[in-house]
Amino acid sequence: MVTLTTNIGLDDDATGLQTSSVGEPSVAASTSTVFMTGNWYASRSGDRGATWGVIDPFTEFPTVRGRFCCDQLVIYLPRQRLWAWLLQYEQQGTSNIFRLAVSRTGASGSWRWWDIAPTDLNPSWTDAWFDYPDMAVSQGHLWVSFNQYDSNDTWRRAGIVRWPLAELASARPVTRRHWVTTSLGSLRLVQGAGTSMWFAGNIAASRSLHLFQWPDASDAVTKWQVKVGPWNDTDYTSSTPGGGQWLSRLDDRITGGWRAGGQLGFLWSAGRATGRPHPYVRAVTISEQTLKVTAEPDLWSRNGAWAYPAAAANKAGTVGLTAFYGGPDHPAHAVGVLDATSNTWATKLTATSTHSPLQGKWGDYVVCRAHPSRRTSWIASGYTLQGGQDRRNIEPRYVVFRR
Repeated sequence: MVTLTTNIGLDDDATGLQTSSVGEPSVAASTSTVFMTGNWYASRSGDRGATWGVIDPFTEFPTVRGRFCCDQLVIYLPRQRLWAWLLQYEQQGTSNIFRLAVSRTGASGSWRWWDIAPTDLNPSWTDAWFDYPDMAVSQGHLWVSFNQYDSNDTWRRAGIVRWPLAELASARPVTRRHWVTTSLGSLRLVQGAGTSMWFAGNIAASRSLHLFQWPDASDAVTKWQVKVGPWNDTDYTSSTPGGGQWLSRLDDRITGGWRAGGQLGFLWSAGRATGRPHPYVRAVTISEQTLKVTAEPDLWSRNGAWAYPAAAANKAGTVGLTAFYGGPDHPAHAVGVLDATSNTWATKLTATSTHSPLQGKWGDYVVCRAHPSRRTSWIASGYTLQGGQDRRNIEPRYVVFRR
C-alpha cells in the first residue's frame, strides 16, 4: 500500500503563471523548507508546502551570459546544509550556459553561482549548447549530466560534470572535472550514490545497458555493457479522450536511476509491444558487486500508458517511484513503491488532469528523492492539467509519500 502524507497542487500565485505543458518539475526539501522548479518557474515554501512564494528564475540572476531559458533542477545537500539550483540558459550565437547556484537558505537574493559553457570544458566546442540535465550527489561531489547539440540541433555528445561538495559549501572557486561519450545519446545518474557515482545509457538495437562508475577519488571512468531484455523504442501511441495524444515527444532515454542495498536500478519509457498494449516503464536492477541483472520489474498496464519515470531509495533502502499514467483517460500523476520480493510496483494516483495537452506534448522528467528526515518516506514532483488545455492550466504537485 502507498500512503500520500502530503499532496499539494501549486496554484497560480505559487508559479507566477510561468508553467508549461512540458513541465519538467524538480523538487527538494530540508526539514521545513521546500523548493520547487519547472518550466519556467521556481517557488519556495518555508512551512512544508502550506504557503509558497515565487522566485523568478528570469530575474533572480543577471543576464550577462544570456537569458534564462527552461530546464531547471534543485537538490538539497543535508551534510553541507546547502541548496543547489541548476538553470539552463538560452543560446547566444552557437552556445549557452548552465548556471549552478548555491544557497544556505534557498531564499531570493541569497544565491552564489558559477557559470559553465561548452567551451569552458573544451575550447574546441564552439558550436555546442547544453540541454537535458540531470543532477545527483555522491559523498564527495555534485554531479550534472547533459546532452549537447550544435546550432543545427544535431546531437553531438553526452557528458558528466562534477564539482567537489567541499568547495561548493565554502563558496571557493570550484575545481570541476568532466567526461563525455559520443556513442550514447543520453546518460542518467543514480540517486543514493556512495563514494562512486554510477550512471548509464541504453541502446535498444543491441538490447544493452551501458553502465559507468566514476569514483570520487579518481578521474577514471570504468564502463561495462550489460545485456537486458528487449524493448520497443518507437511506438509511443497513447490516446486520450477525443482521440488526442499526450506522448508525442516521448523516447527511451533513461529517466530514473538509484542505488540501494547493493543494487543499481534504472528506468525508462518503452513503446508498445506484443503483450504490452500501451507504452510502459522498462525497469532493470543490477547487482553492484557482480554487475549482473537481478530483476526486470517493468511497470505496465493493460488499461493505460506509464511514462517518464524517476526513482530513488528512501533512508530504509526501499525504492520509490514517480511517473505519469494516462490513455484512454487524461494524463495523471502517480507515485509508487517497489516490492523487492515480488518485483512488482504498488502505485497510487495523486491527481488526474481534467484535460489533455493541446499539442500532445508531455514530459520530459520528474524527480523522486529520499525524504530528508523521515526514514520510510519520499518526496516527489509531478503535475497535471486542471481546468483547460493551456500551458497556464498546468498545476505542479509536491508529494510526500510512504509505504
